[in-house]
Amino acid sequence: MSVAERPEELPGSVLFACTHNALRSPMAAALLRALHGRRVYVDSVGLRPEPLDPFAVAVLDEAGIQITGHRPKSFEDLEDDYFDLVISLSPEAHHHAVEMTRTSAAEIEFWPVMDPTLVEGSREVRLQAYRELRDHLLARLRERFPPAPAPVVG
Repeated sequence: MSVAERPEELPGSVLFACTHNALRSPMAAALLRALHGRRVYVDSVGLRPEPLDPFAVAVLDEAGIQITGHRPKSFEDLEDDYFDLVISLSPEAHHHAVEMTRTSAAEIEFWPVMDPTLVEGSREVRLQAYRELRDHLLARLRERFPPAPAPVVG
């Protein structure tokens, strides 16, 4: 039975992949770290890394999560390309993840998520799109990687 068939069990390592490693994959990685701390090794990559998106930093900061230390990297920058689970957040990244894991036992999931950089408007309108992405990722992560039940104290 695979990790995907046992959502109650956490994988040992998760890689999030998107196009630029500037907002979607670093946000997902930071949110999973916030949910499960050191129980899961988490990393993120992009096909064409770009500097961290300041709106991503702002909306995670609102949730008490700091990502200012994130350094965007590509698949080629990974020191180890073995992960139990690779979650791609863009079609381009999904294609690359399939190729990368062709000879490994890693599982792959594709989570198509909105790209908030496509939203136009005022700063507040754009921030709201990033908040919606943050909240969507958090809900998806909580569903996929539920928190461990609290121990019963008797």
